[in-house]
Amino acid sequence: MIQNNAIDFNEKNGFICDMDGVIYHGNIILPGVAEFIQWLHDEKKEYLFLTNNSGYTPRELNQKLLRMGLDVPEERFYTSALATAAFLKEQAPGCSVFAIGEAGLLNALYDAGITMNDVNPDYVVVGEGRSYSLDTLTKATNLVLGGAKLIGANSDVSGPIEKGIAPACRALVAPIEMATGTQAYFCGKPNPLMMRTGLRMLHCHSADAVMVGDRMDTDVISGMESGMSTVLVLSGLSTLDTLKTYAYRPTMVLNGVGDIASIARSMK
Repeated sequence: MIQNNAIDFNEKNGFICDMDGVIYHGNIILPGVAEFIQWLHDEKKEYLFLTNNSGYTPRELNQKLLRMGLDVPEERFYTSALATAAFLKEQAPGCSVFAIGEAGLLNALYDAGITMNDVNPDYVVVGEGRSYSLDTLTKATNLVLGGAKLIGANSDVSGPIEKGIAPACRALVAPIEMATGTQAYFCGKPNPLMMRTGLRMLHCHSADAVMVGDRMDTDVISGMESGMSTVLVLSGLSTLDTLKTYAYRPTMVLNGVGDIASIARSMK
């Protein structure tokens, strides 16, 4: 536990929580997570896992946590893939896309009434995924040069895995941006559209909510700019030295989410 500004977690009604680096690394659950989720249930808090990872569907995230011994309902997850699909449905209903990504992204697009098109799509949409290759990169580049608009599911450059980090969406979109001279629009955190959706799903005002994450550039800034209290946990990509490179600060810095339950119980 790290000393800094205090949040009375007992007074907060809603918790929006990142996943990678906060709940797990790859397929390894992090310390204190089970206690944190139990505390949320015991105190009847509204909560939502808001992840920039576009590869998984809510059902897959539910099953992934089940394999780790955690039972979190599907409706408690909101992903950058769902945010991307919602954005495109609002901007251009019935549009077509050339998509690079996994089931989470493709299913979200299909469910929003968006069709796949590798000839003359309205958009090129890029998320994380094993389908990423030089061939798909070349195809995407030429479709953008042909007039398709470029969308990224999220702006994360990398993400924590069991043995290090993996390139994430922002790094995968960068070659297309460089080759075409086109800037992508990113739909995941810290895009305020995704944060507002999360707060609506919680039926919670920003002043009554807490954003918990392991990244300053997506989690903390998105919570701060939405008017929420923010917690940076050091269980993922950030260290105390990371704080020195940013002009803004989280409300609290903790070692992990388990500290939230400990602090809340000690303040009762």
